[in-house]
Amino acid sequence: MKKIFSLEAPGHQPPRVIESIKSEVRKYLKRERRKALPEGVDFWDFDCKAGLGEAAPEVKHVEELIPAIDQAAAAQCGTIYLEILAKPGHRKPKGGGSAPGDG
Repeated sequence: MKKIFSLEAPGHQPPRVIESIKSEVRKYLKRERRKALPEGVDFWDFDCKAGLGEAAPEVKHVEELIPAIDQAAAAQCGTIYLEILAKPGHRKPKGGGSAPGDG
């Protein structure tokens, strides 16, 4: 998803507009995570970017998207650009020696 969201809508309260944007982002992430995984893939990972107003978008972690929307609202930007692209993710094995209790 690559989309520019307007933080202001005529006839709507600003907090309701913000909540609808957050809801749309959450729905998109949930929908993408439900898709079937290709063989050899552990989970869906996401490449995310967020840009306030006309500023260049910055790379963000998925967990930082909702706070970025709040930040845009606090800064009273007119728009926010969000880019969320799904990619296959592979879990890394946990490092360390033996498991606790082995001994």
